[in-house]
Parts: sequence; structure tokens; C-alpha cells
Amino acid sequence: MQTTLADFLRDTPEGEEAKSIVGKCVHCGFCTATCPTYQLLGDELDGPRGRIYLMKQVLEGHAITESTRLHLDRCLTCRNCESTCPSGVRYGRLVDIGRKLVDDKLEAEGVRRPASERIARWVLREGLTRPALFGTALRLGQMVRPLLPGTLRNKVPALSSAAAPGTWPRTVHARKMLLLDGCVQPAMSPNINAATARVLDRVGVQLLVAREAGCCGAIRFHTGDHDGGLDNMRRNIDAWWPHIEAGAEAIVMTASGCGAMVKDYGHLLRDDPAYAERARRVSALTRDLSEILPDFADNLRAAAGAVPRDNRRVAYHPPCTLQHGQQIRGKVEALLTGLGVEVKLCADSHLCCGSAGTYSVLQPELAYRLRDDKLANLQATQPEAIVSANIGCISHLQSGTGTPVMHWIELVDKMLG
Repeated sequence: MQTTLADFLRDTPEGEEAKSIVGKCVHCGFCTATCPTYQLLGDELDGPRGRIYLMKQVLEGHAITESTRLHLDRCLTCRNCESTCPSGVRYGRLVDIGRKLVDDKLEAEGVRRPASERIARWVLREGLTRPALFGTALRLGQMVRPLLPGTLRNKVPALSSAAAPGTWPRTVHARKMLLLDGCVQPAMSPNINAATARVLDRVGVQLLVAREAGCCGAIRFHTGDHDGGLDNMRRNIDAWWPHIEAGAEAIVMTASGCGAMVKDYGHLLRDDPAYAERARRVSALTRDLSEILPDFADNLRAAAGAVPRDNRRVAYHPPCTLQHGQQIRGKVEALLTGLGVEVKLCADSHLCCGSAGTYSVLQPELAYRLRDDKLANLQATQPEAIVSANIGCISHLQSGTGTPVMHWIELVDKMLG
């Protein structure tokens, strides 16, 4: 698809990158078959092909309306379309550029978002990205949870719902890996990272946390604050670098949304002379937990064999950031099956659950429709529990079901005793 950049974008990195991405789209429409919002709304402009056409207009300098922004806002950025696309269109990167351009142009023309939207986005950027602040707010919310309105109550897990974190192993091993602690995960589900540390300890790996590291940058970047997101990335690189120089083998991600973003640091900071090389190295070292543990499958099977088997039947929900963003499929299922767990994928397992980072807050109506559809398919497998690999998916799904929803590493940790 040929694009002629408007003067304000010509010779800019973002403009040239967006033009290159749009140029790969052949308008075949395969993407519409796997786009969740197109399936729900049936509107061409609420599918990838239509949104690409809208962004092409933006790049060429055509008039931008609030309708343009609405259709881009409705995109989950699940990147299912990238898995479907025969032409290799990097839609996720394009929509990040497009949203920022649309917001900036409309702001310059005095067309601001409604106050409620601006406040919500500010709260998400400033609140979710500060673990101490978020943890305090979450605890206060849990104390008054029965009094909260339904939409907010769904975002606040009950005090009794999260597993206690248990102990963090203190054994010193020669093999060391870094862990991104995350923003909301330590408060919402503290057992995930602790379980990861215990399981890796069982196979001779010491898990380290660089306390100076913080949000991966996804929340700010995907809500249009690209400069703030890049600052988050630089801070993390600075925090991790001494450990990398000391021989840390990998940067382990227990939230697939964070993993998808950190693996993109090298690309996003490629033009920063002070960080480009280190960002490339950080991205190369980043591994989802499901990429790490298969190397220790024999050790895990031996350890699991020494304790009674759980033998539970679970439904596995692969997050979009894992199966589409990182193109990782089959590893969690194979690992759990090897440990004696009966694992089921539900119908339409490739479709988004509706969490999508901040989407379930900013687009609740669509998010809950997608959640309920996903849960209906998951429950059809008659699971004793639902497991996933991203804290956003876990909390979103748990808000709509009484079936336990947990990270798959918590199940592995339990089986190892």
C-alpha cells in the first residue's frame, strides 16, 4: 500500500517506520477473521485493515476526527492480526505510532479527550507504575471492597483470593538470573514471583531482583506517553546492567506483557546513542519463564516424582502477549503435561480475553464481553483451575468466575512441594 508522508512526518524515524509498515499491507483482510473487536462490532474500521487505512490517512496529513481516535482506542493491541498476516505487517508497532500521532494532532487543534478519560489515563500512568503507591491503594480498596461500585470492585481482588507468597529461597547458586518484579503483580499476586524463585532454586538457579528497576514501560508507552515509557526502559537497563556484567544469564519474565515490551527495548531505543547497544543486549537476554524451564524439564520431573502428583485438570489461557506478541506457543502446555497435569486449550484459544493491559479499564464494555466469551469456552473444558501467564489476564478472568485462576508457575511450585 503506497503512502506519501505529510511534511510534518517526512524524514522522521516514526514516519518512515510507519510508512514501511503500511507498505507491507496488501489489504487481503485475513486479519479481520481473527480480530476480537471486529468479531464483536462487525465494523471494518474496528478491524486491523480498517485501522491501517485510518492510520494511512493520518500519515498522509488528512483531517483527523474524534472518530479516528475512537476506532484506534478500541483496538486491544492483542496482535492476533500479526499472527494471521501473510505479509508480516507489524501492526502493534504501527498502532502505537498512530495513536500518538492522532492524540498529538487533536490536542494541537484543541480537541481534547473528555476530562474523565484524561483523569483515568493519568491515574493509570501514575498509579499503576509505582508499586508502593499501587500496593497501598490496593490494600485500602480491599478493605472497603464491598462498598465499591461493581466495575471498580471487579478490579480489586478480595483479600482472601491471592495465595500467600511463602518464603523466598536464600541459597546462593553459581547460576544467576534476573527477575523483573513488575508493577501490580507484587501487590495483586505476590506468590507468582516467589513461586518462580522457589522452582528455579530447585534446579540450581538463583533469582535476583534489581530493586532500582520498575515498570517495564508498557503502561506509559501504550497509552501515548512514549517519552515516559522510554525513561522507564532506560532506568531498568541501568538497574540491570551491573548484574548483566557480573554474569546474569537471563532476565526472566513472569508477566508476558512485560516480556513482550522488554524484548522490544532494542528496537525502541535503537536511535539512542547512550542506550542502543545495552538495550539490544537486554532484549537478547530477556526470556519468558516458559522459555527457561524446559531446559530443566528432567530435573522438574524428577522432583515432582518425589511428591504426590496433583493430577488436576486445568484449562490453559495463553495470553496474547505470549502467543502473538512473543510468538511463544506450546511450551507451557508441554511442561505441565510432562509433570502429569491434564491441560486443555479451549475453543478460540487464540482470541483475547479482554484484559489487554489498561484496556479493561478504558474500554470496559468490550473487555467484559470478551471476558465472558473466553470464560464460557474455558469452563466448557470442565477445569478444576484455569492457569495463565500474565497478571492482567489472571485478574481479569478471575473477576468473572469462581473457578480458581492462577499463574501456571504456582501450580508447578505446588507440585514440587
